[in-house]
Amino acid sequence: MVLRPFDEAGIERDAAGVKRYVDLPDSVVAMVRTSVERDPEAEAVVEVDGPRLTYRELWDAAARVAGGLREAGVGRGDRVAIRLGNGVDWVLGFLGTLMAGGVAVPVNTRFTDEEARYVVEDSGARVVLEPGSSLPDGAPTVEEGLGRGDLAAIFYTSGTTGFPKGAMTSHENFLTNVENARRVVGLPHEDPTLRNLISVPLFHVTGCNSQLLPTLQAGAAAVVMPVFEVGRFLRVIPEERIAVVTTVPAIFWLAIGQEEFSSVDVSGVRYATYGGAPIAPDLVQAIKRSFPSARVGNGFGLSETSSISTFLPHEYADTHADSVGFPAPVVDLDLADVDPSTGVGELLIRGAHVVQGYWNKPEATEQAFAGGWLRTGDLARIDADGFTYIVDRAKDMINRGGENVYCVEVENVLAAAPGVFEVAVVGVPDSMMGEKVGCVVVPTPGADVDVAAVLEHARAHLADFKVPQYVAVRTEVLPRNPGGKVLKPVLRRETEWGAPLR
Repeated sequence: MVLRPFDEAGIERDAAGVKRYVDLPDSVVAMVRTSVERDPEAEAVVEVDGPRLTYRELWDAAARVAGGLREAGVGRGDRVAIRLGNGVDWVLGFLGTLMAGGVAVPVNTRFTDEEARYVVEDSGARVVLEPGSSLPDGAPTVEEGLGRGDLAAIFYTSGTTGFPKGAMTSHENFLTNVENARRVVGLPHEDPTLRNLISVPLFHVTGCNSQLLPTLQAGAAAVVMPVFEVGRFLRVIPEERIAVVTTVPAIFWLAIGQEEFSSVDVSGVRYATYGGAPIAPDLVQAIKRSFPSARVGNGFGLSETSSISTFLPHEYADTHADSVGFPAPVVDLDLADVDPSTGVGELLIRGAHVVQGYWNKPEATEQAFAGGWLRTGDLARIDADGFTYIVDRAKDMINRGGENVYCVEVENVLAAAPGVFEVAVVGVPDSMMGEKVGCVVVPTPGADVDVAAVLEHARAHLADFKVPQYVAVRTEVLPRNPGGKVLKPVLRRETEWGAPLR
């Protein structure tokens, strides 16, 4: 029997067979306006140790940003790059862009200048909101007439060729994910006490789509950490009366392991959810013990699915800790190219949360979104009860504590480092981060390789989370199959890793 643990009311299939919620707001802006009108004096956004805005203040300030963007030449459909850190200004920049009728382009703040410049240029951003500069300020402007299918944001996700791809996210994609998040986690529809601690970056779909926006829909407060620091994380939970904690397993592992954790009042936490990286069953048990009043759960999704596609609810969190759960209410799953002996195939996803394609990349769009289904590149199996298991990655990717690192991108950079003849990048298991970046370097024949110089080269061209933390120098050529592809399972078995470099 296939289990169906989530509320599926108010859903219809369109002519193409895609399931959609029938009663969504007209746009993200309209969704926020409803919360403003319901309780304008309720707290909306709190920057930890920084400014605090009520819903009325949020609306008015974002409208002034929208007016300033309009005066700067931003029209309907124009892109606005947001290269700001977590905080009130990021939220104002994002909402102000949508109020101006523009398209938000969140930029990973850990990108190098070279990587960020690519995103800005590829998106054709008319305005870039950067740290150290004041937000645009003009006559209040609010455009709510965007259609649900209109483009609202472009989230850039790393690509296997070394160039990020922009996932084109519509207003309906955002709104569908908000409702998915509410239903799978079990959140109330409207609840100002649902104060949500956002410790992950807002430029990620988890922070923006599955934390910030559902909180604003509920009329509650999004409590945003500008920078993660475990002591501050623990202090904020009781101080800000946090009810929802959603983060990657590594942060739960770090927080629970602190000596002072036992003295922190976490009784107000009603939901403790995780995702974005593999999780050990022992850690699930530790989260349940440490947050005894909370429902726990594991979410799985992609930038291409606007965040949540599947969720493992509290009732199965420890008995099926290796599963990512069941499809969200409007999500269909399927498998392609299934191995009959294992039941494993490439995971396909369909639903109103799946983005419109990749910005400026028609060939990549055609390949990934063929026939109305997203080809995820993840290898999965689905058992008779409906539990989904991600068993491997068809895409060559490392999941470092929730940050996706594509091996080919790192290899392309390291191949140009001094003294490097050939290089392969693999994930190295890590109890806290899930995986860390490791590289095996073969020196130029007859020469030695300077590991410090290789890492210096990497830091000049890659975001810090992509720089290898393990380096092994190999005197033999890399093992390859007859087609020339590096045999990474063999390489993992043969490589002895020393201590991490940082």
